[in-house]
Amino acid sequence: MARLGYVTEGGDVADRIRARRGGRLTPLDGMLLHSPALADGWNSLLGAVRGASTLPADVRELAVLRVAELNGAAYEWTAHEPVARAAGLTDGQLAALRGGDPAALDDRQRAALAYTDAMTEKITVEQPVFDALGAHFDEQQIVELSVTVAAYNMVSRFLVALEVGKG
Repeated sequence: MARLGYVTEGGDVADRIRARRGGRLTPLDGMLLHSPALADGWNSLLGAVRGASTLPADVRELAVLRVAELNGAAYEWTAHEPVARAAGLTDGQLAALRGGDPAALDDRQRAALAYTDAMTEKITVEQPVFDALGAHFDEQQIVELSVTVAAYNMVSRFLVALEVGKG
């Protein structure tokens, strides 16, 4: 059971969230709507991360799922696995994100995975890990990957702390 009840209405903010999500609210949205101002900002930020980035979709979803795995955010994994599959990630690649064989990932994906791991587990990213990104991503994409990892760490920690999606 989630630690707080879900808000099912929310006026203009809920309408903006529904517009981004194709007409529905998720349990995550219902929890965020306890604070309409924060829900609105969250919706804008995550809308940009998901819809206005030049980062390849497979890399974005790799980062999202790896953060979910590292932080124990089952709800986040469940929500994004179909998106990741639609972006082209295979069963073997998904298994690699759960700690399986990273050989299933291409060089670009392995560089993004190492960066995601460093940002999530250590916060500080060692220079060789950062440097490896430059072979695969331009500066804009490195910023977008960094924001994606940071944003989904926020998402996963919110979900886990408030037990969103449980019960």
